[in-house]
Amino acid sequence: MSSYCSPFSALKMHLARKEFIGRLPLSIFYTQKNFITSFKPVSIALPLPSSAPPSTVLSTARTAAIGNTMKSQMGRGLQTGRVAFSADGVVANNSTSKLENREVLVHHILVPEDKLNLLLELQQRIVREGVDLSDLATEYSICPSKEEGGMLGWVQKGQMVQEFEEAAFSAPLNKLVRCKTKFGWHLLQVLSEREGGFLQAIEPEELQVKMQDADFITEAQLMDVRESDEVSIASLPGFKIYPLGQFGSWGPTITTDLNPSKDTFVLCHHGVRSLQVARWLLSQGFRRVYNISGGIHQYSQKIDSSIPTY
Repeated sequence: MSSYCSPFSALKMHLARKEFIGRLPLSIFYTQKNFITSFKPVSIALPLPSSAPPSTVLSTARTAAIGNTMKSQMGRGLQTGRVAFSADGVVANNSTSKLENREVLVHHILVPEDKLNLLLELQQRIVREGVDLSDLATEYSICPSKEEGGMLGWVQKGQMVQEFEEAAFSAPLNKLVRCKTKFGWHLLQVLSEREGGFLQAIEPEELQVKMQDADFITEAQLMDVRESDEVSIASLPGFKIYPLGQFGSWGPTITTDLNPSKDTFVLCHHGVRSLQVARWLLSQGFRRVYNISGGIHQYSQKIDSSIPTY
């Protein structure tokens, strides 16, 4: 069997990946020790000889169009609570751990370290003149969130640098709080809080047990975020295809297509893309999200050897 990824297809995959990353909550970027303000061009290795093995073609295209983007723009280990993922694989510090079950809705202003006086002035304008923090963030903040009025959205512990996290999770509602991080001085305000969802890794053995329950496939929400050509090679019953390369077509309507209050299981080839999507689902209000460790490849290796590998 032969497979070929054209330059156009690889470029489409890269652009879809860029769009997906653009919709991730800005709070995720705090864990990177650097703010991300733009995407740099990435090299796309094209084309491979038509005689190249399908796995080589697929791997090369995805590494160039997805993996390199992730690696160069977001670093090699994006921390999501106590679970880390990178372009090379998934590392779970504790595969059964759950993210702390509390979220806060926070917006902020960030100024350089030597601009504390400016931050104090902005704080006084909010307190004495009733100026909205979001308006000042748009004008003065150096954080990429300025485009959203300083809004970072709903965040959980483990998503932000320690100093910011401590300030945000100890701040009374609606009170202005200052804190200093390596990025500069922050003026933040917590607008609301709620019980959070959780993201948990699930091993193939655990998934197999669940799939033996006749009600599981009908009651749970099963997402396969691989591309259609991958699913045609290997698949698991009951999983609905949500190709990450077509994120723009299904991302905006995900909360109407799926029920955020139901258990949601996410599958990909090796567990990397699925973890990215699982993290994004949490930011969209999904309450219980499970990432299938090792993806369908590990499921084939450990559970069902009749499932082809690629």
